[in-house]
Amino acid sequence: MVVTNPLKLLTVAALALPLTTIYASDEEATFQYGHYEDGARNLINAQSGFKPIQVDSIQTNTKLKLSDRVRLAFNYTQDTWSGATPITTAPLAFSGNRQRIIAPKILSGASPYLNNNNIFVDKNFNPLQQDSKTGEFTKNLQLVHTLSTASPETRKQGDLRFGYDWDEASLDIGAGTSAENDYNSSFGNIGGRLDFNQKLTSVNFGTSYTTSDTEAMLDHDAVPYIEKSTFGTRVKSLPNGVKLLIGSKQDWSGSLGVTQVLNKSTLVEGSVSYTASNGYMSNPYKTMAVLFVDPAQKIGKNGQLNGSMLAFLEQRPEERQQWTENLRYVQHIDALDAALHFDYRFYHDDWGIQAHTISSDWIQPLGDGWSITPRVRYYSQNAANFYSPYLVSKQAVSKSIYNPETDKTTTTKYDPKLLPQNYSSDYRLSGYGALSGGLTVTKKFAKGLELQAGAEYYTHAGSLKLGGGGEGNYSDFDGYLVNAALKVDLAALSIANSTHNEHANHVHHHGAGAPAGIMFDHVLPKAGDFMVGYRYQYADQAGGSMDSDDDKNVVNNACAPNKCYVTPQEMSMNMHMLDLMYAPTDWLTLMLMPQFMDMHMTMRPLDGAPETPSMTTPLGAAIIHAGHEHTTGGVGDTGMYALFNLFKTDAQQINLSLGMTAPTGDAAIQLRDTHRVDLGFIHYGMQLGSGTWDFKPAVTYTANIEDWSFGAQLNGTKRMESYNKAGFAFGDIFQATAWGSYSWTNWLATSVRGVYTLEGALRGAYRGVYHQIGSMDYGRNYGGQFFDVGFGINATMPSGSLQGNRLGFEWLQPIQDNDTYQLPRNGALSATWSYAF
Repeated sequence: MVVTNPLKLLTVAALALPLTTIYASDEEATFQYGHYEDGARNLINAQSGFKPIQVDSIQTNTKLKLSDRVRLAFNYTQDTWSGATPITTAPLAFSGNRQRIIAPKILSGASPYLNNNNIFVDKNFNPLQQDSKTGEFTKNLQLVHTLSTASPETRKQGDLRFGYDWDEASLDIGAGTSAENDYNSSFGNIGGRLDFNQKLTSVNFGTSYTTSDTEAMLDHDAVPYIEKSTFGTRVKSLPNGVKLLIGSKQDWSGSLGVTQVLNKSTLVEGSVSYTASNGYMSNPYKTMAVLFVDPAQKIGKNGQLNGSMLAFLEQRPEERQQWTENLRYVQHIDALDAALHFDYRFYHDDWGIQAHTISSDWIQPLGDGWSITPRVRYYSQNAANFYSPYLVSKQAVSKSIYNPETDKTTTTKYDPKLLPQNYSSDYRLSGYGALSGGLTVTKKFAKGLELQAGAEYYTHAGSLKLGGGGEGNYSDFDGYLVNAALKVDLAALSIANSTHNEHANHVHHHGAGAPAGIMFDHVLPKAGDFMVGYRYQYADQAGGSMDSDDDKNVVNNACAPNKCYVTPQEMSMNMHMLDLMYAPTDWLTLMLMPQFMDMHMTMRPLDGAPETPSMTTPLGAAIIHAGHEHTTGGVGDTGMYALFNLFKTDAQQINLSLGMTAPTGDAAIQLRDTHRVDLGFIHYGMQLGSGTWDFKPAVTYTANIEDWSFGAQLNGTKRMESYNKAGFAFGDIFQATAWGSYSWTNWLATSVRGVYTLEGALRGAYRGVYHQIGSMDYGRNYGGQFFDVGFGINATMPSGSLQGNRLGFEWLQPIQDNDTYQLPRNGALSATWSYAF
């Protein structure tokens, strides 16, 4: 085809887009990590001790060809966020961010001050600030956000897509789901492409449907001050006093686009899309500050009027229609072997928002597989027609009327019909502009391996709005994003394998390999070899007796000399790891293993526990908060290892692994303040890392006899520090394991494994605020002896386009738990993929 080279040239140029969003290969696997963080918010005259919003995310994408025409793709995204965010906006004179001191730091807005009955305005309803010494009033129009913070929360999303290719057309059908504590959605989509004009012209089309459900627990500290009556049955009260806001939403979307190759170096694209939404579209954590002023009241001696402020849950319209038009221009610069991308997007909806997005990036190869991609992006939007920083309602919040005939006084509340039907103070619906710039560095290795690293800086400001008139500088903030990605082009690897299949033969010759739960079982055979892999582990603990006698035992003994109030009911852990291996010499293999993990825990009250103290006390607040789900997530500790081959024959080998884990995982995560009380550190087992440098040696023996494989390993973890910065250290670990496997075919094997683990108790204790309310809060209840049996299955692709890829799965079933006050283990799953070249 005459267009093959230009199409390939332009597609490869598009590859360097940030976050690896465009793919050139039909078969590839991508793993990406990103970290975003807001800058500090401007609270004018208050100092915030809250951490800003932070988001840690991972993304995995896999694309496979099941045949020449059939494609399969799977995508998984997980992000964990925590930190402070604006809950509403109000005049600075209304004192929305109260300061309180918790030694040794100052916190502001720990309990958002959303109600105030001592507010003053002038006759034009402008806010007045009263001098506490002189009592004089001065007009103060300065606005400020009121902040509220949240404990860590995790969102998980997965989707699956099948595709079929004809000679000049393609069709894709996909579906997926997204889940988090307070929001769940499911979606399906259909898309396709039609090619014309010898594939110089392509028409793209698609449609999708999404259904979403919200079940949000209203903010502990803010809920007493929020006016909820306008939401009627949407707000439900649970037996424990928690307020839930519920709602559902549906979205229908459609898109149509055209791609045109103009010449061997130029491509243009244009598309339009439409989305119709209906249902609950408000943010359950945003409120609108409403100032009630009775205009009939007597004016004060200084010309002031007295008012009251209430906070209302925001109300957005329950219907929305959105249109988007996109243009893209891609130009390859032959003289520089570079590519320019230019994109423009115009968005508009029936909420009154019109937004312009202009972005551009330059992909510049540097030679030897290196390239850099600088990029810039500008965004501007006007405000939604129901946006306002705050509202003024010219009526009394309540009135008392005395009836002399009945000698009774009646109180009437404000008339809600005098309020707007819809209102929001969410800064994301205001008029503003945003400017960002970043750089991505890419290194492509031989045989289809690619590494990317990037950084981007973002600034949000009302003054950047196109044409001016944006929100005030109180809403300005900055942020940054860093990310790293590993991409493996499976198609390129299969081509390499067609001429160099030594590794595939090596794997087959040495049997089925170790079970998926085993690490450090092999070294790379010769200098210059690489291996990339992905490892997933899931562990679940749940159950335990619900018998009242057992509960009394826990109450009286697990927390001695104190009493226990709660006990864990369920705990799960998900861990994602990358295996990156390189052999600089024939006798040494280096291994780097970054980790990303998330934890989830629920608790229940114990029968026979002491009466719960008032929620206004630190202990009472901690016990009440234990009734809610706890989640953490982010980067775990990073492993660095050196593997040596001590002994090797055709049928046997002994390997030694010496390594360390660096304390890159957060071991000092704290819960959000609740009921104006500092809850301090989260439970030890919910931390993302050990917080200490850890030495991790291992010795592994493997043997093969025809279709049988055997192995044994001794490994351990030695904490190299007595305590971490938070004040504690997990116990040392010794583990012994042995396994046997049988190869049923040249590509499929099953295994059985036994495991013995000895783990020491946790040492030390948190330095700082920490409320011990259950067995999980005492170091002596950690560690012990454990016995497990594992059942695994391994598959190695001996030929074809996926030749050399290895997959493994193993389920580890506990057969004996430690006899302590720990949550029983239900089992653990390990899944691995690896490829050596």
